[in-house]
Amino acid sequence: MSRVVKCAHIQASNAQHDGTPAEIKEAMIQKHIPLIIEAGEKKVNILCLQEIFYGPYFCAEQDIKWYQNAEPVPGPTTERLAKYAQKYRMVMVIPVYEMEMEGVYYNTAAVVDADGTYLGKFRKIHIPHTWPGFWEKFYFKPGNLGFPVFETAYARIGVYICYDRHFPECARLLALNGAEILFNPSATTSGKSQYLWELEQPAQAVANGVFIGANNRVGLEKPWEFGKFYGSSYFVDPRGELLVKGSEDKDEIVIADLDLELIREVRDGWQFFRDLRPDQYTDLTRTVGS
Repeated sequence: MSRVVKCAHIQASNAQHDGTPAEIKEAMIQKHIPLIIEAGEKKVNILCLQEIFYGPYFCAEQDIKWYQNAEPVPGPTTERLAKYAQKYRMVMVIPVYEMEMEGVYYNTAAVVDADGTYLGKFRKIHIPHTWPGFWEKFYFKPGNLGFPVFETAYARIGVYICYDRHFPECARLLALNGAEILFNPSATTSGKSQYLWELEQPAQAVANGVFIGANNRVGLEKPWEFGKFYGSSYFVDPRGELLVKGSEDKDEIVIADLDLELIREVRDGWQFFRDLRPDQYTDLTRTVGS
């Protein structure tokens, strides 16, 4: 018996390149609303937006003006979009720039259930600070909420954000905690890690017997003007097979039907969780954490 969940990503280019951070933020929210409505009308069950969906990838520069776009979670943007979640009975993953208190900011994804209820949030765990232009430690404190799994109306889901995908422990912990679908909202450009985009996460889907949805923005934008965001948002099944893939340069909704019954079928064939030996991995935490 199948248990199909219709999932989707919105991948979009920046709506406005000049103006105040608040103006740019509002323009991007306004650009997303018709796409969110379209997803709802297409009967999407779970919708994921891209990393800090309401602005450009501002981490290409270090400027305190972008702190202005941080907000509480739950807060204005999550409450604004929860109305669409409720209207369309659509779970939403909403990545925003979170302000816990003045001067303390996180890269966060809120999860809103199909009745508009705020379920909780994930804060990005691994914060890069690497050339060229990934100056994230200037903007974000490392996440401190662990790897929560959210029991939504349609599936148990987990979230990890962009750079987190390079650490297989993230997917492993979420799967062990019961997540069936993992969502990875991202902002990643050609030249740095594009060759890993369809390598790492299909492998992690296989290793953990889960579905994974990877979401990336598109186009050139300020302040990042020396690399193109290449889209290619996709969903992959527990066999590591791509179910759908977005374009590299177009705003669009990328939709896939995920049959969650496949999870048990794959895990019954590959007994990776049965054969895990965490008692033998203690050197990992002792060595890396020392």
